Amino acid sequence: MEQPAGPPTLTLRPIGFAEIPGWGKDRVAAALPALLAECEQLGRLPVETRLGGAGVAAAMAGMAGLYRPACRAARLLPPGDEAAMRGYLQAWFLPYEAGDDSAPDASLTGYYEPEIPGALARSAEFPVPVLARPADLVSVPGTGSDARPVVGRVAGGHVVPYWSRADIDRGALAGRDLEIVWLRSAIDLFFLQVQGSGRIRLPSGQIVRLGYGGRNGLGYVPLGRVLAEEGQLAPDAVSMQTIRDWLAAHPAQAQATMERNPNYVFFRVLDDVAPNQGPPGALGVDLVPLRSAAVDRDFLPLGVPLFVETTLPSGAALDRLMLAQDLGSDIKGPTRADLFFGWGAQAARNAGALHAGGRIVVLLARQPAAPAP
Repeated sequence: MEQPAGPPTLTLRPIGFAEIPGWGKDRVAAALPALLAECEQLGRLPVETRLGGAGVAAAMAGMAGLYRPACRAARLLPPGDEAAMRGYLQAWFLPYEAGDDSAPDASLTGYYEPEIPGALARSAEFPVPVLARPADLVSVPGTGSDARPVVGRVAGGHVVPYWSRADIDRGALAGRDLEIVWLRSAIDLFFLQVQGSGRIRLPSGQIVRLGYGGRNGLGYVPLGRVLAEEGQLAPDAVSMQTIRDWLAAHPAQAQATMERNPNYVFFRVLDDVAPNQGPPGALGVDLVPLRSAAVDRDFLPLGVPLFVETTLPSGAALDRLMLAQDLGSDIKGPTRADLFFGWGAQAARNAGALHAGGRIVVLLARQPAAPAP
């Protein structure tokens, strides 16, 4: 009788750089600006700031101060020097193949920053609001072994679950002046929330940049999984585009279907982000197309370099040095990563279609050897 799979567990197998088939294919020097921006952010944090991770990953890369020696060395690298960057990585980091006994391959998807038509005032054309974070949404430290924060609202002196997507759709937050911009449809809002950031193009042509402002703390239910389980979509046909197409083709069912996912994301206006910059990720640095990835902080620390090997929807191989600079509600598991593709139509097509296996190699920073006594 087949035994049920156990809970996800991160395994890290030490390997050599020569065991990474794609190591010589990537232009790793192109990742230096993203690494330096990350180093600057980590340098602002107290050395004991916890970045997450499990086991060896937490021990070697789970606190901000553990990156400081490698970051000092990175600042001395000449920009664009491929040999210098490759030598630096091989000198300062140890490669480990990430594994999970419950899933033999990595699970890789993509996300992007959508551009969506919108307006600053409600109208018949733009009736759906994008909301800012409500003042009564609170996060308090959790108790117990995992010490996860508890997100909700205070009622009767206790923290209770926050309003769900269905509650908010029915007006639970009405009258609070939380509206930032207005969109054409609830479907546009839903996919903006899935991506966690966006560019809203106003009728004047002006762009309003929106970044993640918080979420209601309720569990994320993937709509693709729901539609596949109910036979509405074939499991191998699930993508952002097929989900959007199904919702558009079933207007009478669309709202109730989207409300199967109670998770709700709030936004903030990004006033200081240039058009050629990505939105800030969970680490607080601007995301860089195909250099930034979202991971599950329960297993892999924020900030850790990753070497990702997979196949793009076009059939081309992707062998790429990336940095774990973001998180996602649906990014769960030790070998799960969501790759940031950037913005624009091509990024949307590639991100929406990527559902692939592959391999993740985690690069854990070496610490300087202690001086001999």
